[in-house]
Amino acid sequence: MTADGRLRVAVVGSGPAGFYAAGALLASAEPKVEVDMIERLPTPWGLVRLGVAPDHPNIKSVSRAFEKIARQPRFRFLGNVEAGRDLAHADLLRLYDAVVYAVGAQTDRRLGIPGEDLPGSWAATELVAWYNGHPDFQHLAFDLSCERAVVIGNGNVALDVARMLALTEEELRPTDATDASIEAIVSAGIREILVVGRRGPTQAAFTTPELKELADLRDADVVVDPAELELDPASEAALEHDTNARRNLEVLREYAARPPAGKARRIVFRFRRSPVAILGRERVEAIELERNELGADERGRVQAVPTGQREVVPCGIVFRSIGYHGLPIPGAPFDERSGTMPNRGGRVLDEEGDPIPALYCAGWIKRGPTGVIGTNKKDATETVEALLEDARDGRLPKRETSALAVDALLAERGVEVVTYAGWEAIDALERARGEPQGRPRVKLCTWDELLAAARA
Repeated sequence: MTADGRLRVAVVGSGPAGFYAAGALLASAEPKVEVDMIERLPTPWGLVRLGVAPDHPNIKSVSRAFEKIARQPRFRFLGNVEAGRDLAHADLLRLYDAVVYAVGAQTDRRLGIPGEDLPGSWAATELVAWYNGHPDFQHLAFDLSCERAVVIGNGNVALDVARMLALTEEELRPTDATDASIEAIVSAGIREILVVGRRGPTQAAFTTPELKELADLRDADVVVDPAELELDPASEAALEHDTNARRNLEVLREYAARPPAGKARRIVFRFRRSPVAILGRERVEAIELERNELGADERGRVQAVPTGQREVVPCGIVFRSIGYHGLPIPGAPFDERSGTMPNRGGRVLDEEGDPIPALYCAGWIKRGPTGVIGTNKKDATETVEALLEDARDGRLPKRETSALAVDALLAERGVEVVTYAGWEAIDALERARGEPQGRPRVKLCTWDELLAAARA
């Protein structure tokens, strides 16, 4: 604790889970808490800044709530500081009374099929980071000259990728997508985006508003073969208890009943197909899909069963969007299979399944990559309640902590810390660049640009 009895907590990660955790900690009356938010990037907000589609500005507005948290006097933002590199796991446990990891799920799940590493085969997360201006992904070069792109997955990220590839210049220009990505998408040769799902339409993880907004695309038709929407008995049964699935099916049936208008691009949905190989000599030339039948397992869950019926679909680029996967923090417990930190209610567990004193997790690194932004609030609150309970019950190690000790160690190691004021300088410059163009911001996309703006 600090000299005046305050608890000092490190929250590692500045996405929604991190900020909701920080907000809950700062709201504590007893004990009083100081929060250092440690973020690898010079910018906060996590996937709100770098994962939400640029044409969804309303979703990004949740950052206003985070700004209020960040301006509280017992909060510090330490950007450009990487846990596991600049501050080791052991450093954090020594420098703070407690540590909350809210680092999300930073990589993608792989298909595990032949040809997956061919040029032109990408993780959807790479495209999303690229068009959102993540500084680690601006060197990527996506060849969008082909006529058909294939997106594997039936979640909202898959829909984001399909929709972004179908937008016109008029739809893209008012957004905060990077200039390079706007130019690439507008000049792309893509005429068809095929969205492929392993199971049926009622098992798709799309949220209905995301699915419905495809109808508003200026120059892209949405194409659904009515045969794709025929339901097996197991799906019919599951539909009775799933409101989102019923609404999705209604929207898909509306698309199926609508004749194409002959627009420049089209988004085509195919269900009950699994990719079995990505084909090509030097780069992606086609994808091989296998048809599935659906049936219920012993628990009543709908499963995809391969039929052996295969087809080859020519395409020039493939994006896999079958989920995110967490990465370990060196020295901290990690379950490779689930991509999470083993935990019980946010308390991180050791190999014997016992809680490790002062170590907690929240968000996707706690529960896996599920839910929407708001889901993280309840999740983070649960973790913070466990932490505060442990503090009140005397279960946290007794140690003297101070902001000065953290700052001194980072200075000794030559780390250029970006404070919240540094982020505000970045934010102001980006907004100023965007204003003449009628855009919310024009993002700084390289580490050098971001750090230079923060220094100002």
